[in-house]
Amino acid sequence: MSNKETLIVENLVKRIGKKTIIKGVSFSLQKGEVFGFLGPNGAGKTTTIRMLVGLIRPTKGRISIGGQDLEKDFTKAIKHIGCIVENPELYPYLTGRENLEHFVRMVPSISPLRINEVVELVGLQNRIDDRVSTYSLGMRQRLGIAQALLGKPDVLILDEPTNGLDPVGIREMREFIRSLAEKEGLSVLVSSHLLSEIQLMCDRVAIMSKGEIIKVDTVQQLLSERERMVWEVEPKEEAYALLGEEVNVTEDENGKLLTPLYKNKIPEWNEKLVSSGITVKEMSPKLPTLEDLFIELTGGETID
Repeated sequence: MSNKETLIVENLVKRIGKKTIIKGVSFSLQKGEVFGFLGPNGAGKTTTIRMLVGLIRPTKGRISIGGQDLEKDFTKAIKHIGCIVENPELYPYLTGRENLEHFVRMVPSISPLRINEVVELVGLQNRIDDRVSTYSLGMRQRLGIAQALLGKPDVLILDEPTNGLDPVGIREMREFIRSLAEKEGLSVLVSSHLLSEIQLMCDRVAIMSKGEIIKVDTVQQLLSERERMVWEVEPKEEAYALLGEEVNVTEDENGKLLTPLYKNKIPEWNEKLVSSGITVKEMSPKLPTLEDLFIELTGGETID
């Protein structure tokens, strides 16, 4: 394990009876990155996360957290990970501080002084002594993250951290998660059904389908591989045949031609079309979204 890798998952397999739910999943998290974990319904994403946090045991494979093997030394390894699910479990009749104090009492290794540190980290200094019942959903999410950070983990796993938030709250949560990675050096694994948010928030993503990870890369690299050039031409059939001699050509929903965006080839193709008497009305690059990529890779399955 390099000093940059905080979580390593190697060939993770989970069988239930005769059915293999997770089929050789491998990926790693780097220090200070936000990593998106995406998968359609039934892909196995939740099962994988449950194995990462020690709720269920893998049939095969290895999980290393903070340099510690989860199976061989569970206690040491699990100390390096913090996790909250969609809605953090909090006591609404207690203040934010009392909630954190209650958690600290259950984990003797955490110093009570750590409470002030995490409160400042999540920006709840002005409301920490108010009852949680008066908190907005975004504030509750921050308090849940504060609780997950008490043990100074290397890896933070957030399951649907923006769920239920309004657009302003979503933007604030996105910026907050990015600041945890950039300023605190945390590795943050985020699952979300909001693909546009994952695109804005994450450095890398893993896309999972049917128990397997089908793609892991930076968001920028995944999208740049699928950039297209849109051609509005006349007559279209002749242009299709001419461009088809050079490259794979498809049509978009408006009937315009699509080719790969090979920047060094575009002027050459344009000249070829014009010299053949074809009118080029429009040429414009089409940049895909993570949603486009997700649909393409998973065959249009809905995300959970």
